Amino acid sequence: MNICIIPARGGSKRIPQKNIRAFCGTPIIGYSIKAALESHLFEHVLVSTDDDQIAEVARSMGAQTPFMRPAALSDDHCATLPVIQHAITWAQSNWGSLDYVCTLYATAPFVTSHVLTAAYQQLIEQPQKEYAFGICPFPSPIQRAFRKTTNQGVKMFNPEYFNTRSQDLEEAFFDAGQFYWGKADAFLKGLNMFENHSLPIVLPQHLVQDIDTLDDWARAEAMFRANNSIKGTA
Repeated sequence: MNICIIPARGGSKRIPQKNIRAFCGTPIIGYSIKAALESHLFEHVLVSTDDDQIAEVARSMGAQTPFMRPAALSDDHCATLPVIQHAITWAQSNWGSLDYVCTLYATAPFVTSHVLTAAYQQLIEQPQKEYAFGICPFPSPIQRAFRKTTNQGVKMFNPEYFNTRSQDLEEAFFDAGQFYWGKADAFLKGLNMFENHSLPIVLPQHLVQDIDTLDDWARAEAMFRANNSIKGTA
């Protein structure tokens, strides 16, 4: 059995009602639910929330909310892993043994059923891997990064690379913050995601945008509309 878990806590402060805020006309959590349902990979698409309004929206879009998340797992400082472990434990107690689990963020409007399916296929074809998750290349070489100094100047983190050509620098990646496929036991054991037992799924930069502020939100909507416009004229 495979299940999808979408963590969606209420009480977002920087973006009020972030997980159900309208994104290009649709509650943003709806894009994640739609991608999961259209993939046909899951016996259950479960939303873990502590918020009645989020639960109602999630159910209206086809997801299940079979429990309300405990308060201890719903504050600003709770990490994602304990939330996923709680949902897996509940699912195994009520639905039976699980094989693979996909953690899918509620604010991932660029994720598609195609990407979820491709990542799953790659993971099951490499049984030595515990996880598969989306990554994206940094747009600029991280070796050229610098900090602002206290005297209003700048200083490179790695000055030894000042004269190195960009094409000669090693490419670096960041977590795309969209989906995390994994074996159920790997999540329960708390295995670190950023290790050699994880399979990186490279996503293009035009399909990745972290959404933490209203500026991020506006940029993501502009990217989303531009992507759809290009698709419409292809």
